[in-house]
Amino acid sequence: MLHLRLLGVILFFTGTYALYDAHSDVVELTPNNFERLVTKSDEVWIVEFFAPWCGHCKNLVPEYSKAARALKGIVKVGALDADNYKEFAQKYGVTGFPTIKMFTGSKHTPYQGQRTAEAFVDAALKAAKDKAYESLGKKAKSSDKSDVITLTDDNFNKLVLESDDMWLVEFYAPWCGHCKNLEPHWAKAATELKGKIKLGAVDATVHQVLASRYQVQGYPTIKYFPSGKKDNAEEYNGGRTSSDIVSWALEKLAENIAPPEVVQVIDQATMNECSEKPLCVVSVLPHILDCDAACRNSYIDILRRLGEKYKNKMWGWVWTEAGAQSSLEDALEIGGFGYPAMAVVNAKKLKFSTLRGSFSETGINEFLRDLSFGRGQTAPVRGAEMPKIITQDPWDGKDGELPPEEDIDLSDIDLEKDEL
Repeated sequence: MLHLRLLGVILFFTGTYALYDAHSDVVELTPNNFERLVTKSDEVWIVEFFAPWCGHCKNLVPEYSKAARALKGIVKVGALDADNYKEFAQKYGVTGFPTIKMFTGSKHTPYQGQRTAEAFVDAALKAAKDKAYESLGKKAKSSDKSDVITLTDDNFNKLVLESDDMWLVEFYAPWCGHCKNLEPHWAKAATELKGKIKLGAVDATVHQVLASRYQVQGYPTIKYFPSGKKDNAEEYNGGRTSSDIVSWALEKLAENIAPPEVVQVIDQATMNECSEKPLCVVSVLPHILDCDAACRNSYIDILRRLGEKYKNKMWGWVWTEAGAQSSLEDALEIGGFGYPAMAVVNAKKLKFSTLRGSFSETGINEFLRDLSFGRGQTAPVRGAEMPKIITQDPWDGKDGELPPEEDIDLSDIDLEKDEL
């Protein structure tokens, strides 16, 4: 009878602490079978290092088990009781629970994605694809199109706090329904805001110290980290659709970014920098002999004011003197109606649109406003490539001067000689 009671106690504690039963597709791993099954295997593995008493580990069981069923026969899914085998787990850098790693033979990398079955499957398939391409001696093409950056305790300071970028950061929980609803909107907003504001995501159930630092008490919580003021994160108070997120972010961008410089095109680097922007606004101003310094500066002032107005578009703004960069004028069909003139070019798509109205603050504003709403006629850049730029000295800010007249010596000319 004593033996039966003892057996019952053993079974009770075993059942209490086991997260995955014998019928689960999650393989039970121990130090005795780990090398044989995982590190000396040709198969790809996802391995969870858990503690039986860990609440997050218990919450993970349904999603992890679902992923194991979905990946059966494709990628192995295992779990090791890291609380019971502490020394062994420490060999793989396990300091918290759950810790999840991707294994391809003896090589292992931390899993930093969301804690959902779909995310586990995506990561496993990517690892299997990478392994297959590696066998071919090639690198697999990435199919992950998300522009949302995964943030962790390890990379948060470097990527967010120590950078000059503006950030929107979502603190989420993998099991949170509102977080799952936000996910596609967050990804779409990240793509639309690419190059302007960065969007990141932190699994607050894993990186609890980070979440606590920013007083995250519910999910999802979104924080705004402005450029240069990273120690004072602001609460995001906008809507939860992609358009709401983009509008809110662009308003913050307009408040914080400096207006663009209006730069003279003097070399290839100048034009290349402008061409890397979403759009490059190219103005061709009259020759300095046709429009003195005051006249030219008045045009440049107009461009500066409009650059301030449209600064949240992150466009580039350049100017050149009429005739100084003739190949650029030809490629953008500038100058046919006289000077000053303007064209806006998308250098990546090799498309441009030319100002047909007046080169005034009102005329240019109407032209740019139409472009910002997707209106206006476009044409392909002539020559199917951006033209080469001639290196020249920058304008010195002074009025132009006519070249000195040459004195002609007529002393050797015989004016009385008959013409042949």
